[in-house]
Amino acid sequence: MATSGGRAFVWQVFPPMPTCRVYGTVAHQDGHLLVLGGCGQAGLPLDTTEALDMASHTWLALAPLPTARAGAAAVVLGKQVLVVGGVDEGQSPVAAVEAFLADEGRWERRATLPQAAMGVSTVERDGMVYALGGMGPDTAPQAQVRVYEPRQDCWLSLPSMPTPCYGASTFLHGNKIYVLGGRQGKLPVTAFEAFDLEARTWTRHPSLPSRRAFAGCAMAEGSVFSLGGLQQPGPHNFYSRPHFVNTVEMFDLEHGSWTKLPRNLRMRDKRADFVVGSLGSHIVAIGGLGNQPCPLGSVEGFSLARRRWEALPTMPTARCSCSSLQTGPHLFVIGGVAQGPSQAVEALCLR
Repeated sequence: MATSGGRAFVWQVFPPMPTCRVYGTVAHQDGHLLVLGGCGQAGLPLDTTEALDMASHTWLALAPLPTARAGAAAVVLGKQVLVVGGVDEGQSPVAAVEAFLADEGRWERRATLPQAAMGVSTVERDGMVYALGGMGPDTAPQAQVRVYEPRQDCWLSLPSMPTPCYGASTFLHGNKIYVLGGRQGKLPVTAFEAFDLEARTWTRHPSLPSRRAFAGCAMAEGSVFSLGGLQQPGPHNFYSRPHFVNTVEMFDLEHGSWTKLPRNLRMRDKRADFVVGSLGSHIVAIGGLGNQPCPLGSVEGFSLARRRWEALPTMPTARCSCSSLQTGPHLFVIGGVAQGPSQAVEALCLR
């Protein structure tokens, strides 16, 4: 049951995607929600591209991706959607970069990444696309930072990240790109670093207090939140098993320090591999995996004003491993895994 804070939120259910998928790439462009690639029911990357017309609530089949892929990054550049990296049908990272031209309904190939990579983090600033990290075909984490110049269709090198990783959370705040966590192989990374776009230098911030895989991250009101995840035992603790946690750690950008919130301010549910976002005055945590035998449907929000967690309306379709996208007052939760790859498209909205 949602509390009074939860009454400010409601779920909007959209028509299901024509194609079931997990690890799809999503983008919002000119009133359309684009879903690109991902893995289908057979477990192989797709070239399928579909778009939800937000006004008519109808799905459109678009020209397929030239390179079938899952887990790619996407950036909207005006009337174009740039798709970067990912994993191909052979389960190998790809270097392909392709642009969907919305007005013409077709794809064009762009300058490839200097190195094939999956788990690349991308940020757009002033029409330039920054690609950070990734994992190459040798499974080694990468530290490379590149910037794409659309007019010249080329990638230029920037100073490398201090800590190589893939699948990191990135946030653009002011003139800095903040990079948090990620992975090196199967191990979670605790590094927290920032790249100054003007000075083109890196700053190391204090690392995450605890090492957790599949945690959720969000930024709001000058703070970075790291939530939940799968706690892994230390290298000398042979008898402990990984376990789900409801940990909440908060970094204050002004004071430059982490705070591990006390037990009474932890999430209500222990969860990992979930959707997290900043909606209204709440940090919200949606679905994921926990101590139950099936994906979670529970939703909760941390009120930044009241400094407490509140139950929010339950997901219409319980899922984990979802793609997500926030546009205005809508936090979309797309596809993922229920009993298998899901077609569900739902959005948590402010009333």
